[in-house]
Amino acid sequence: MDSEQVRRVRSFNRTVTETVGALDQSYLKRGRPLGEARLLYEIGKAGAEARALRRRLGLDSGYLSRLLRSLERQGLVAVERADADARLRRATLTPKGFSEVAAYDDLSDRLAASLLDSLDEARRARLVAAMGEVERLLLSAAVVLEIEPPASADARWCLEQYFRELAHRFVEGYDPAKDLTASVENLTPPLGVFVLARLRGEPVGCGALKRVGAEIGEIKRVWTAPAARGLAVARRLLHRLEAEAAAMGFAVLRLDTNKALTEAHALYLKAGYREVARFNDNPYAQRWFEKRLGQTAPSPRESGERAGVRGGADPFGKGAKPLVRPR
Repeated sequence: MDSEQVRRVRSFNRTVTETVGALDQSYLKRGRPLGEARLLYEIGKAGAEARALRRRLGLDSGYLSRLLRSLERQGLVAVERADADARLRRATLTPKGFSEVAAYDDLSDRLAASLLDSLDEARRARLVAAMGEVERLLLSAAVVLEIEPPASADARWCLEQYFRELAHRFVEGYDPAKDLTASVENLTPPLGVFVLARLRGEPVGCGALKRVGAEIGEIKRVWTAPAARGLAVARRLLHRLEAEAAAMGFAVLRLDTNKALTEAHALYLKAGYREVARFNDNPYAQRWFEKRLGQTAPSPRESGERAGVRGGADPFGKGAKPLVRPR
């Protein structure tokens, strides 16, 4: 790791914490630190389960409990156990809590406006654009890839969203019952592997690998949730699947795709895959690709790809805000 890059990141972090008042014991002069203020915001109008808050904010259960107890003592939050499962706790805002969140929203808007007011129009535009780029890069770095059983709840959710999108995008529609090229069994070790992408504890993408021969693997089910597109999730999933394929002893990777998924075509071509003749009987496939492992993909300059988080194509296209999945 470049020591100068590390130094710049640390300097940036110090500047941000000072600018937004993260070090103040009374954040925005409302009598509580930033951690409690942020938790109020995350609980929001709809309320939230404690475990969801823990995943979203990356907090350990003990610290989250202390924050919730403090907000309860202040009369801002009510925490109740779920009727169906006493182990689950749900936090909701009280009327006083709603008023406090509204006050924070107003003060936060004023703080943001004060930062922009000190700059001329050109510098203001540069700052906002730079902040957008930094946010995308930080979110991209926060995505975690993990091997997951394809029958797990989060894996099933991703696959359901994936199938729904295929049904919408394919001219001929899509029926999972007619696509028998990737069963749960052949996406489970030792026959295959299923990789799940999560952002802030929520599933935002998936990809799978199955064995079709002694040295041949096939990539399946590569998908990114719309809210996470533009974060290079599909590109990272593809690289992880290639690494898993190498570990399984594959020399060649194959994949198929539908003609409607033009973004996926671009992703595969940039990753070094070449188009080949039909190699399976998938009724929804119209293009087939292959790559010998160890083959070098085109460089960003050679492929015309812009370096950074927005380079390459994430199936299926680019999206916007971080995903929070309804539970």
